[in-house]
Amino acid sequence: MTDATPSRRSSIPSRHAPIPPAPGPSFPPTMDGAREALRHYFGYEGFRPGQGEVVEAILQGRDALAVMPTGAGKSVCYQVPSMLLGGLTLVVSPLISLMGDQVRSLKAAGIRGSYLNSSLNPRQQEVVMARALAGWYDLMYVAPERLQAPRFLDFAARARVPLLAVDEAHCVSQWGQDFRPAYQGIADFVEALPQRPPVVALTATATERVRADIAGLLRLRDPLVQVTGFDRPNLSLSAFELTPKQRGRWIESYVRSHQGQSGIVYVTTRKGVDELSEALRAVGVR
Repeated sequence: MTDATPSRRSSIPSRHAPIPPAPGPSFPPTMDGAREALRHYFGYEGFRPGQGEVVEAILQGRDALAVMPTGAGKSVCYQVPSMLLGGLTLVVSPLISLMGDQVRSLKAAGIRGSYLNSSLNPRQQEVVMARALAGWYDLMYVAPERLQAPRFLDFAARARVPLLAVDEAHCVSQWGQDFRPAYQGIADFVEALPQRPPVVALTATATERVRADIAGLLRLRDPLVQVTGFDRPNLSLSAFELTPKQRGRWIESYVRSHQGQSGIVYVTTRKGVDELSEALRAVGVR
């Protein structure tokens, strides 16, 4: 059953879901609509490299695998479509500690986000699922282990899921640096839904071997593979061989030449932090 509202026979009580908040403006599920949504919710006039191609594939009902560096805006690839497709977009994420921050950011942008994880007690989880079925949310973050819970499987079978996004998708591969066994159950979850949605897998780190693993283990169907590289042009890396005294002078000079800017200095020991902090204060650096 795919009805978007809970029935009286539902095991998820409908009394938890009175009247859903008003949704945002409606945009057509086209690239023009996607650009309008991007402008409305995020304030950007255009997509970054790689984003538009992934969004277009999703809107065409096609699976996608996106490999983009951290900070390149991978989340936009599923957040924008979630505002065009209706229903409840599910986002599988291993980062439970960050879900609350992600949802708060979405709400600040006017997107009706939610999360379902072990930080909520059983009653709170019931409320979230009931409200989701009643149309309160556009997008929901869940941990991969949640997909195996009978309660959640019952919920997902009755929700209309137009898109499933797999964040940190390299976790599915034993060749990835953050292998997480529960990720290998995602494909079974997708196949069990009443109607298979497009699946988009996203990661910042995936070798060619890991990309093949992601596509195979998630059972992506003819996916668009978008690899924008790992270079972050706003970052640079330099190395110097300096004596301890030279290091202190170099840091002082660097800080003075970047007045009004913020930065972080890493030191190997707490004692070293205290000594450097004291030395900088002694020359007037605050």
